Amino acid sequence: MRHLIVLATLTAILGTTGAAAQTAADTAAIRATALDYIEGWYEGNAERMDRALHPDLAKRVVAPGTGAVQHMTKDQLVQATGRGGGRMTPAEQQRKDVTILDIYGNAAVVKVVAADWVDYLQIGKTDGRWVIINVLWEFTPEAKARMQQGRR
Repeated sequence: MRHLIVLATLTAILGTTGAAAQTAADTAAIRATALDYIEGWYEGNAERMDRALHPDLAKRVVAPGTGAVQHMTKDQLVQATGRGGGRMTPAEQQRKDVTILDIYGNAAVVKVVAADWVDYLQIGKTDGRWVIINVLWEFTPEAKARMQQGRR
């Protein structure tokens, strides 16, 4: 019985140590990807946005009031970024709160709270890089109220 306890303890320690080292590097890379996404948007930096996205990106929102799902591709998002849509948000209103919700192997889920919306990013590690594969987002209640009142 004593041997089983020692073996279980060693397995837990060794397993945790190896995972923690990888997780620290992955956590930093995942956070950097999320920041390339949201800061790239605010900066109007299409190159930074492009770097954060997988070629097969699917970005979706359930449109307020209609229930219809609106879809955006990587190319559409990179072009919108380059046109400077995010630069319309004043610097003092820009939010870029990044919370890594989970990492498991080559998959991660990240929440980004921005000025007017919340993004849920599904990030995958492909070819040694963490990139955003899917985004599901939703306007904040404040943004919805402003839209209903006809202002930004």
